[in-house]
Amino acid sequence: MSAEYDTTETLDVRGASCPMPVIETKQAIDGLAAGEVLEVLATDSGSVSDIAGWADGTAGVELLDQTEDGDVYAHYVRKTE
Repeated sequence: MSAEYDTTETLDVRGASCPMPVIETKQAIDGLAAGEVLEVLATDSGSVSDIAGWADGTAGVELLDQTEDGDVYAHYVRKTE
């Protein structure tokens, strides 16, 4: 995984499939304060496009980065408001 972001919380949704990674990401982001970063760990390859699409269409969040390490996808999402 990446340590380049100062993550506030890590959400582990490994083993969950669509739409659960996005649903759980939204719930976790709702609990953060503006400026905090959520790291999401998923094994569903569809989470890459799903979380990117959700972030693009959702006010108040910014997708910072997505990385892949073997079969684990890490998503870094900042709450902006």
